[in-house]
Amino acid sequence: MDHPDFRVGGKIFASLGYPDDKCGMVKLPPDKQESFSQTYPDAFAPVKGRWGRSGATQVHLENVDEPTLRLAITTAYQNIAPKRRSTKKV
Repeated sequence: MDHPDFRVGGKIFASLGYPDDKCGMVKLPPDKQESFSQTYPDAFAPVKGRWGRSGATQVHLENVDEPTLRLAITTAYQNIAPKRRSTKKV
């Protein structure tokens, strides 16, 4: 897609350079997408259309600080990463 993306388990959880070099995208659960968008409206906004309704969240990189971006990326990773199965026997 002509921009870097970050994947886990073959699925994208974040990307850079979409739609331009001042933006990125994180794939958040709907409740977290709403929270980030409301708390940091200058930095986060749902992507338009169906992709946005499924959690794709645009990040305006100039408007976000490093700790907040790190939290968003971690949240996106946890949202997409395969869940570990417990090896504990009951």
